[in-house]
Amino acid sequence: MWYLLPLVVVLAPPVALAASRFDRRLDLFVTRLALSAFGNYVGEETADSERQRDRLRAAHVGETHRMYASKTLLYSAVLAVSGSVLGVYLAGYVLSELAITEETLRAALPPALSFLSPIARLSEIGLGELFLLLAFSGATVGTVLAVGTYYLRWELLDQLADARGKRIDVTLPRTVAFVYALSRSGMAFPIVLATLSRNERVYGEAARELSVAVREMETFSTDALTALRETAHRTPSENMAEFTENLASILESGQNLSGFLEDQYERFQEEAKAQQEQYLELLSTFAEAYVTTLVAGPLFLVTILVVVGLVLSDTLPILRLVIYLGVPLGSVAFIAYVGSATESLRRPGGADAPERRRLDVARRQAVGQLGADTPARIQASESRDVQSDGGTTSTAQQDALERLAVYDRYSRLLDRVTNPLETAYRMPSATFILTAPIGVLWVLATAEPTPVTEPVSVLAAIDRAVVEAAVFALGVYAVVFELRSRKQRAIERAVPDFLDRFASVNDAGMSVVRSLQRVSESDLDELSAELQRTWRDIQWGADVETALYRLEERVNSPMVSRAVALTTNAVHASGDIAPVLTIGADEARATRRLRREQRQVMLTYLIVIYISFLVFLGIVVALTVAFVPAVEGAQFDPDLPEATAGASVGFVDTITQADVGAYEELLFHATMIQALFSGLIAGQLGGGTIQSGAKHAVVLLVLGYLTFAVMVF
Repeated sequence: MWYLLPLVVVLAPPVALAASRFDRRLDLFVTRLALSAFGNYVGEETADSERQRDRLRAAHVGETHRMYASKTLLYSAVLAVSGSVLGVYLAGYVLSELAITEETLRAALPPALSFLSPIARLSEIGLGELFLLLAFSGATVGTVLAVGTYYLRWELLDQLADARGKRIDVTLPRTVAFVYALSRSGMAFPIVLATLSRNERVYGEAARELSVAVREMETFSTDALTALRETAHRTPSENMAEFTENLASILESGQNLSGFLEDQYERFQEEAKAQQEQYLELLSTFAEAYVTTLVAGPLFLVTILVVVGLVLSDTLPILRLVIYLGVPLGSVAFIAYVGSATESLRRPGGADAPERRRLDVARRQAVGQLGADTPARIQASESRDVQSDGGTTSTAQQDALERLAVYDRYSRLLDRVTNPLETAYRMPSATFILTAPIGVLWVLATAEPTPVTEPVSVLAAIDRAVVEAAVFALGVYAVVFELRSRKQRAIERAVPDFLDRFASVNDAGMSVVRSLQRVSESDLDELSAELQRTWRDIQWGADVETALYRLEERVNSPMVSRAVALTTNAVHASGDIAPVLTIGADEARATRRLRREQRQVMLTYLIVIYISFLVFLGIVVALTVAFVPAVEGAQFDPDLPEATAGASVGFVDTITQADVGAYEELLFHATMIQALFSGLIAGQLGGGTIQSGAKHAVVLLVLGYLTFAVMVF
C-alpha cells in the first residue's frame, strides 16, 4: 500500500485550505504562511496591484491586497502539487476499472509518451516510474491547475463586485428615499449619512456603501465632498457613482439639496419598476427552462428507458441513476443557480437587527444611572476599578453588567424552550425538531422487515412510509410558515396607511406620542393589535423609540423595519415628522405595488409547473397501469400467432428476465422526487424563497401519492 502514501500526503493541504474558511485560527495560520512565503513578492507596487486593490475595494473583501494576493499564490501552489498527484491516481483508477492493460495503453500512446503506460498497473509500479508519472502530471495538470486557480481567484473578485453592484442598484431607491426623507426633517446632511450608516442592515448594500464614506469622515476627518467622491470612484455600481458624484457637486455649489434628492428619488422609483420587469422576465425564462429540462427531459428519458428495459434489455441501473441522482442533482443545481442569478435583483430582505442589541445598550445605560444614583456613602465603601480614560467603575456596576451578559447569553435559549409554540411560529423550521423524530418513528413502525444487505429491497419496503412522513413534516412546516407569512403580509399591507395616518395626525399639530396614540386606536387590520401593544409599552414607561423597536422585533418584517428606522430617526431630528412619514408611505406603497405585480405575473408560471407535473404524473401512471402489465402479460397470451412468437423468442425471454416490480417502484419514486422538487422550485419562482415552496411540495406529493394509491397499489 506504499503507493498510496503520496496521495494521503497531498490531500491534507487542500483539506486544510478548505477548512480554513470555517475556522478562524486555521485561517490565521494559512494567512501567516502565505505572507511568509509570498508577502515580499506581492508587496511590490505595480500597475496590476493598483487595479487589483480597486477590485478588492469594489467587492468589499475583508482582506488587504497583500493578504489576498499571497493567499492566491499559496492556493495555486498547493492545488498544482495536489492536483498533479491526484490526477495520476485518478487516471490509474479509471484505467483499472475499464480493465485497460499496460500493453493496450502502450500501443495506443505515441512512442514519446510510452513511459506513461505503467499507470495502468499503479499498484505494482516502481519508485522511478512513479516519479516520471508525477513529473509529467505536474508539468501538465499541475500547470493548468496553478494558472487556473490564480486567474479564477482574481476573476472571482470581478464577479463579486458585479453582484454587489447589482445589489446596490436594487437597494438604492429606498436608500435615497431615506436620505431624502431625513433631509426634509431639517437634519444636517452629515448626520443624515451617519444615521443611514447605523441602519445599513435595514437599507441594504447601498447604505453599506455610503457607510464607508461615513467612516472615512468620522475616523480620518475627511470632508463630506472628498468622501463622496471617493465612494463614486470605489463603488461597482454606476448608479451609485453617478448619484454620489452629483450629490457632491450639489453640496459644493450650495444648491437646493432637498430638490435634488426629490428628483433622484422619483428617478430611482422609475428604475425600480424597470428592475422589477427585468426580474420577472428572468423568472419567466427560468420557469420555461425548468419545465423543458427538468420535467420534460426526465419524463422522456424515463419513458424510453422503461420501454427499452421491458422490451429489449435491462435498463434498471441507468434508470436508477437518472431518478436517484440525475433529477435531484439537476434540481438542486437549478435551485442554486436561480438563487444566485436572482439574488441581486430580488427585493432585499430586512434587518437582522434586533432589538436585543438596542436593549443591551439601554440596560447598560440603566445600570450606569443606577450606579450614579447610588448614595455616595455606599459607593465609597465599594472597591473601584480604574479605567483607561481615568474614570472608575464600581464593583456593583461590574457585577450587574456581568449578570446582564449571562442573562442575555441564555435568555433567548430559555425563551425558545419555555415557549415552544411561539418559537415555532417565529421560526417555522423549528417544527422539524418535533416532526422529524415522529416521521422516523413512523417509518420504523410501518416498514416491513427486510434484510439490510439488499438496499433496493429496503427502499421498496419503506418508500410509502417515507413519503407519508415527508408529507407530515413538510405539511406542519408549511402551515406554520404560511400562517406567519400571511400575517406578515397583512401587516405590510397596512404599513402605508399607518404612515399616512401618522403623518396626517402629526401634521394637524399633535405631538408624536399623541399621534401614535390616535393612530393605534384606528382600524389598521392586523397592524392594529401590534400598535395597541406599542401604545401599552409607552403607557408603561417606554419611550417612543424603544416601543417602536419592540414592534419591529415582534413583527420581523422588512417593510416595518424601514418604517421604524425612518420614524425613530425623524423623531430625533424634529417633532414635525409628517413630511418624512409621507415619503416613507409613498415608498412602502410603491414596494407593495411591485410585489403585487410580481405575484400576478408568476401565477401563470406556477400553473405551468403544476400542469407539467400533472402531465408527468399522467404518463407515469399510464406506463405503470397499462403498458407494464400489457408487456408482462404478452408472454402468457395463448392467442399470440406462431410466426410472431417464433420471431419474438428473444423478446419473450427478455420479458421473463425483467423485474417488472422494480420498474413500477422506480416509476413511483420518480413521481415522488419530481413532486418534491417541482413544489420547491415553484415556491422559489413564485415567492422568491424555497420555504414558499413547502406548500406546493405537499400538494404535489399528496396528489401523486393518492393517484398511485388509488390506481396502482
